[in-house]
Amino acid sequence: MIGIGGSTIAEELAKIKPNINDIQPIQKEEFQQRIQKASSLLKKMNAQAMYLHAGTNLFYFTGTKWNSSERMVGAILFSNGDIEYIAPKFEEGTILDFMLIQGKVQCWEEHESPYELFIALLEKRNINGGTVFIDEATPFFVSNGISKLTTSYNFEDAKTITASCRMVKSKAEIAIIQRAMDITLEVQKATARILHIGISTKEVTEFIHEAHKRFGIPSGSYFCIVLFGVDSSFPHGVKTPKDLEENEIVLVDTGCQLHDYISDITRTYVFGTPTNKQREIWNIEKETQLAAFNAAQIGNSCASIDKASRAVLENNKLGPNYKLPGLPHRTGHGIGLDIHEWPYIVSNDSTILEPGMCFSNEPMICVPREFGIRHEDHIYMTESGPKWFTKPMLSIDNPFGE
Repeated sequence: MIGIGGSTIAEELAKIKPNINDIQPIQKEEFQQRIQKASSLLKKMNAQAMYLHAGTNLFYFTGTKWNSSERMVGAILFSNGDIEYIAPKFEEGTILDFMLIQGKVQCWEEHESPYELFIALLEKRNINGGTVFIDEATPFFVSNGISKLTTSYNFEDAKTITASCRMVKSKAEIAIIQRAMDITLEVQKATARILHIGISTKEVTEFIHEAHKRFGIPSGSYFCIVLFGVDSSFPHGVKTPKDLEENEIVLVDTGCQLHDYISDITRTYVFGTPTNKQREIWNIEKETQLAAFNAAQIGNSCASIDKASRAVLENNKLGPNYKLPGLPHRTGHGIGLDIHEWPYIVSNDSTILEPGMCFSNEPMICVPREFGIRHEDHIYMTESGPKWFTKPMLSIDNPFGE
C-alpha cells in the first residue's frame, strides 16, 4: 500500500511547518455587506426585524462572538440595517468589548424579563405587529418566553433569511475553507504514514490533534473519528474502539477550524492487503462519489445529487434507499461556520444549486458487521460548475496518489 505506514509520530510532526499566516479572517466590511443583504431580504418579505441569538448567526451577521446560555443574549437586526443588542446588564462591558458591528446595547437586570425588553424595543421602533423573524437556533425558552407575551406579531423561522445568506459563500470564505481543507488533507496523509499494527485510536487521535496545531491551528482538531476494522461500519464510531490489526480497513474523519471556518475530510483505506470485497466496495464508493460530483451542476437541486449517488449503489445491488449494505445517511451537508449547515444533500432538500454553495460529498457504504467505506471531500460551486476543495482518493492501492 503506497503511503501507508513506514514512518513514526515524531518524524511526521517534525516535518510540519505553520501554514496559515497569509490567510486573513473575514473583514468588517464583509460583515456589513451581510447585514445589508439580510436587511434587503427583510424588506422583500415585508418584515421589519429579525432576532439573532448568541451563537453562529449572531457572529455571522455582526462579528460578535458569544456562546448561547441560560440567559437571553442576542441582537435585533432591523430592516433599515440598524442593530440593537440585548444582554444582561452585568455583561454590557464584555459585549462592548466583543462587538464588531456597532449597535446600542439594551440591558436587562437579573430580576427583569429580557422578553419584555425585546417587545419594548420593537414597539419603540413603532413595530406593533406583522412578521418578526426569530433565529432558528434560538432556544425554546427564549422563543416561548417572547411568544407568550403577545399575539400582535407573526413570529417566523429566520432560516428563510439566515440560510439564504450563509449558504452562498464569498471568495474570502472559500479561501479560508480551502486552506483549512488543505491542512487537514496533509494531516490525513501524515496520519496514514504513522500507522502500524497495534496502534490505538487514541494514539492516532492525539497525533491528528497535535499535527493540526503544528500547522498553525491553535485549537488543533475540531473533531476526530478514527476507526479500524469492523468499527468502521458504524459511521460515527463505537464506544470502545479497537486497535489496528493487519489487513483492516482504516477510516479517519477529521477537520480543523481556521478563522471560524471548518474543514472536514474522511479517508478510508486498508492497512495491509485488501480483500476482494474491500476492493470492490472501495471502488463502488469512488464511483458513487464521482456520480454525486457530476450531478452537482448549477440549476440542479440538492436532492438530485443524493438521487444520483443512490442510483449507482442500486446498480451495484446495494440499498435501496437507506438499507444496508448501502448508504445509511444523506449524501452530504453544507459547511462553513458550522460543520453541518445548509444546504443538505438529501432527497427532501429542493434547494437549487448556485455559485458559492459549499457542501460535502460523502456517500458512505456500510457493510454490517464487516466494514464501512467513506470517501469525503467537499465541493464549492462556481459559475461553471462544481470544484473540489481537495482531490478525491486515487485508488485503494495508492489512496493519496503519492
